[in-house]
Amino acid sequence: MQIAQATGTRLHAWEEDEAIFAPEGHRLDPAEAAQYARLLWDDGVIVDAFRYSNEHHDAIDPARSLYDFFAEKAAHMFTGEAADVARRKRETFLLVASMWGAYIGSPVARQSLKFFWLEECIEGENPFVADTYRKVLDAVARPAVEGAEIRLGAKVTGISSMSGGEHHMCRLETADGSTAVFDEVVVTTPLGWLKRNKAAFEPPLPPRLSQAIDNIGYGTLDKVYITFASAFWQTASTTPQRQTHTGGIDPKGNTPNVTATTAPLHQSPSLHTAETHYPGFTHWLAPTYASRTNVQRWDQNGVDLAALPDKCAHPTILFYIYGACSKHIADLVASSTSDADRDERLLEFFQPYYSRLPNYEASNRACNAKAVLATTWALDEFAGYGSYCNFQVGLERGDEDIEVMRHGMPERGVWLAGEHAAPFVALGTSTGAWWSGEGVAERIAKSYGLQQRSS
Repeated sequence: MQIAQATGTRLHAWEEDEAIFAPEGHRLDPAEAAQYARLLWDDGVIVDAFRYSNEHHDAIDPARSLYDFFAEKAAHMFTGEAADVARRKRETFLLVASMWGAYIGSPVARQSLKFFWLEECIEGENPFVADTYRKVLDAVARPAVEGAEIRLGAKVTGISSMSGGEHHMCRLETADGSTAVFDEVVVTTPLGWLKRNKAAFEPPLPPRLSQAIDNIGYGTLDKVYITFASAFWQTASTTPQRQTHTGGIDPKGNTPNVTATTAPLHQSPSLHTAETHYPGFTHWLAPTYASRTNVQRWDQNGVDLAALPDKCAHPTILFYIYGACSKHIADLVASSTSDADRDERLLEFFQPYYSRLPNYEASNRACNAKAVLATTWALDEFAGYGSYCNFQVGLERGDEDIEVMRHGMPERGVWLAGEHAAPFVALGTSTGAWWSGEGVAERIAKSYGLQQRSS
């Protein structure tokens, strides 16, 4: 947040409702959608789950999932409704709760209830970056760009620790056969890479560190951007009320701060007496109407980037996909015969969803997609064929595992940093990744007797 403010990076907090499409394809009444949002977020089951995980952590069976908790709570919801209505709403609520998968990169049934408390993050604002991270990255990289030798395209295949007299020494081996020797090595690869490349370390990793790397889960969270000729879902009468708020997404403090892999988190529907624009977030629940392209009925989540402020807005729907759906999209991209074939296949998959947005007409050129981009981390070797650390069912010592990775191997001059080695209050966040690097830097400086310079 401080770096974003210092660099003039635009941040945004939507104050918009959520649009929900039922499995059959029709949009739910906004009042019903708001009811599910309140039950999930506003001092609802998410808060209850955090509270329960914090207070009963030691007694919770490692096999219990967050979905189990949701299902138990849902059984006591809508008791004042007619039996058939209550049953339908309970089923729908659990489908709405599936969106948690887009926060962790894995289905909600994989989220550990025992370690759910590790998903609760820093207090304060948790905004969406309306700009890109470019200015933030430039600021972070500046000291290295100005003072270090940066070798691009050098694939590290081995990290060996050697005895070097008073100080240990580390040798890096690269795919082209070259080597380089350093006093200290900070490994900032994603957790997925560590899981697949433990053999790169010599001597082998200590058993407890190796176990910790195996224990923490790793998801597959991807983004698919689809840009249209215009934001056809917005009209003159439904132009979004773009506001950038400094008071936070949830000024009343009813919503827990969780890792903001999707956005918006949850906005209070009470801020609007009537819907005056299309919502910033759309959730397509377990669709039955895309049986040819989505046999597994993976839910879809989309963010309206046309609702961003000022010059940051553009006619793009950003889809967040996760788990098996991400892997399916990656396979689709990998098997495409050309860029045109890839784009056609991507649009074929997502068309059943964006075609349900207001004002869509297949014959209207304004509704034609101009560009599509999928991140496909499941294809990325250096990302470890996935993205985002998480805490899955079966985990027994997750907090200790994080601490072990955070400690690294200082006795060998090898340190680990990244979202998986962050302080508990910032796991899985860009802030946490930054803090983990700062923490390692401070520990290295201290080991050499260097004191932090006052600013």
